[in-house]
Amino acid sequence: MNKIKIIVVCGATATGKTRLAVDIADKFGGEVINADSMQVYRGMDIACAMPDDSERKGIPHHLFGIREAEQVFSVAEWLGLAREKIAELAAKSVLPVVVGGTGLYISSLVEHIVFDEHGQNKEFREEMYRLAQTRGNSYLWERLKKVEPETAERLHENNLKRVVRALEMYEVSGVKSGERLRQSREEASPFEALMLGIDFNDRKVLYERIERRIDVMLDNGLIEEARNNPVLLTPGSTSAQAIGHKELLPFLKGESSLESCVEMLKMKTRNYAKRQLTWFRKRECINWLHMNDITEYACILEKAKFLAENFLR
Repeated sequence: MNKIKIIVVCGATATGKTRLAVDIADKFGGEVINADSMQVYRGMDIACAMPDDSERKGIPHHLFGIREAEQVFSVAEWLGLAREKIAELAAKSVLPVVVGGTGLYISSLVEHIVFDEHGQNKEFREEMYRLAQTRGNSYLWERLKKVEPETAERLHENNLKRVVRALEMYEVSGVKSGERLRQSREEASPFEALMLGIDFNDRKVLYERIERRIDVMLDNGLIEEARNNPVLLTPGSTSAQAIGHKELLPFLKGESSLESCVEMLKMKTRNYAKRQLTWFRKRECINWLHMNDITEYACILEKAKFLAENFLR
């Protein structure tokens, strides 16, 4: 079958993915599809660096701000919407340009992983969240480690939503995740992807960009946005996991200084960027575009255009 060609722009936070995706879409008649698990939410524009109108340059953007903050949103839901949007754009001869830093979203799309959303047990899930509140996240992580040690090793104990989901899937199916993953990949992917990753040769440059971005977010009203977030204390809410609001909660509750919370936010964001890069660097299919400084953007843009032209022939 003729596969749909897509271009994927990925990498860590604050590397300039949106800028590159928009410029590629502009050059090749494309539209941008979000692959960031937090940019699907409304009301978190500052914390999640939602692209504004000036950054979008008139290019249509899809799957941004499509859910309320209190709604739970899964990778399976995103995959369904992304696949539908890609097919819709391809039917109009429009190039789909997928951009984001959520590795699970991107790898699931490119590798055509099929998630079984029918494997649900609401009562079991709610019981797991109650256990997390009474006995701590580590208790659930240890429970997962006993039945699915490989899955547990991939997840931090504080990634409560995914720990609970892994336990729920095992409870419902009795099949370990590795076998479910193997079964899900049996169907060939309908997509052919050009993967473009942005990185800096000097990690310190990336960390400096992260810290400057957070300073700008604070100037733009990040504290007030966090104050108005209705789900900061909601267990299991996907958006409550977003870096940017929860780190400010001790300040908002009068339990800590703003300075210490901002420093925690910067540290958590640096650590998140490191985890993102670790995830993406394991993917051999990514064409890496390296910079020493953001002033070299024009060079990586030209390289990206060259790769895209050859890919789209």
